[in-house]
Amino acid sequence: MDELVPGDPREVGPYRLLGRLGSGGMGRVYLGRSPSGRRVAVKVVRNDIADDPGFRGRFRREVESAMKVGGYWTAAVVDADPEAPEPWIASEYIPGPSLHSRIADGGPLSAAEVRDLGAGLAEALVSIHALNLVHRDLKPSNILLTDTGPRVIDFGISKALESSGASTALTHTGVVIGPRYLLRG
Repeated sequence: MDELVPGDPREVGPYRLLGRLGSGGMGRVYLGRSPSGRRVAVKVVRNDIADDPGFRGRFRREVESAMKVGGYWTAAVVDADPEAPEPWIASEYIPGPSLHSRIADGGPLSAAEVRDLGAGLAEALVSIHALNLVHRDLKPSNILLTDTGPRVIDFGISKALESSGASTALTHTGVVIGPRYLLRG
């Protein structure tokens, strides 16, 4: 975690911010503490994105979808304010490195680690898909490694599947989504 810098908010909604956890295309993520002392990850949306005319409606729907996802293999969304001047979403804070960081710092995974990771991710995806949701940004930086298995985070671009059977093409032939990683066998 990095220290807060001048210009960073000190509070978002009811959460006191303690430091920076990271940033992404949508905004910056902070470690926050609730009034009762629980730690949360608070993502604050960038102003230029929040000012997009269609953004608020999409963000509101995405928050509603993400709040449905819970269970042992994900980080539960606990609060959000899509109508705030700087929209935000708070989720359960999961201590542990991302899969991306683990590989960057420790090299390829062992065969046993790959098996455990695969089993955990399969179970996570089953629980997500059971709600008729698709994550759409499942990548190593959105997978946290804990002592009890992987946790899938960042449902900011989840997509609800249509139950009408309409086409939900999420990928196209020849398109690679996310970085590629080589794992040791």
